[in-house]
This record gives sequence, structure tokens and C-alpha cells, in this order.
Amino acid sequence: MSTGQSKTFPLAPTAITRLILMRHGEPEEHIQGRCYGNLDVNLSECGERQILEKLDLLRSLVPKIIYTSPAKRASASARRVAGELNLPIQMADDLREIHFGSFEGLTFDEIQRKHPSEYALWMEKPTEIQFPDGESFDDLNTRVEAFLRRLLEIHRSETVLVVSHAGVNRVILAQALGLSPRNIFQIDQSYAGISVIDYFENTTLVRLVNG
Repeated sequence: MSTGQSKTFPLAPTAITRLILMRHGEPEEHIQGRCYGNLDVNLSECGERQILEKLDLLRSLVPKIIYTSPAKRASASARRVAGELNLPIQMADDLREIHFGSFEGLTFDEIQRKHPSEYALWMEKPTEIQFPDGESFDDLNTRVEAFLRRLLEIHRSETVLVVSHAGVNRVILAQALGLSPRNIFQIDQSYAGISVIDYFENTTLVRLVNG
């Protein structure tokens, strides 16, 4: 995408903060098709290319700082962007993906076989399950909202890039769009997808989702 994209999203003078959300690139092949949230896996070569393909758009949006999940797949994505755009990085543990507990590392067939009742609830009501030995959606929502409040206080009138995970991004986008938590999976989040939100005094404006 060309730097001309910047004209599509002019930063309004009364905006408090512009938040750019970026999902990490594709992870290593061995984890694909398995459940991973807390598992710390690296980017694949394809994932690195996906990040590079978004540099022109990110450059046009002129972020001043990057916050990233400490997970390897996110922090590697953030470091690649930071190196190209000469930006500082801060790690934020609250940006980690939801912890799937006992489901971590298993295929979906294995989860269904080993945890049939929990799997059924997950498929039917994904925001209501407490993952065995892991987190619930409420846990994720609480820590992400706390991070967002801090960020908006610290970075008033600035543009910030957050590099994290699909679950984290969906929580932030659902809040900005006024969606019920149960509808967060109606928001697509592809690898290296970018979303843009402007925060004003009393409202938010979502300018791009999963670009």
C-alpha cells in the first residue's frame, strides 16, 4: 500500500489519541492448526513478509512509539517495524493473548476429544468459557481495558502503535464500536492486519478495521 493512504485517515486536531492496532504476522508452521495463546512461538518467514508489506501504511500513519506483547511472534513483528521506522518500543505484559490453559498446543480435534464439554461451550459461547488452568474472556477483557486506560492517559494527542494478538485487538475494537463482548468474533483479525481508532473527548471513531 502506498504512503498516499495517509490522506484517508487525517488526524483531527481535537483527537486525543490515535491508536493503531496491528496483529503479529503468521507464526511458525509447526504451531499452525493448534491452539496457542500463551505458547511462545516465533514468526514464520511468511509472517516476516506480511509485516514488511504493511510498512508503507504504518509509515504514513506516523506513530511515535510502539507498545508490544512480549510474546515472540508479536515482539519480533514490533522490532521489525521499529527498526524500519526508527521508533522506540515498550513491552506490555497486559497485551499477551488469552491463556488457553490445558488447550495450549493441542489440535482442535484433540481438545474436543480430551475436553468435550469445555470444547462444546467454547464453540457455542466463546466469551463464557473459563479455560481449564487458563484464563477467561473476562480476565482478558479486564487486563486489556486497564492497559488501554493507561495508554490513553499517557499518550494524549499522540499516535501509538500497538502490536499484539487477535483477542487483544478484538477487545479494543469491540469497545470502540460499542459491540457486546459476545460479538467480538464478528471482527476479523488477519495476520499483520491493521486497524485505526481515533479517541476524542467523548467518543471514538474507528477509521480502519483489519486493513
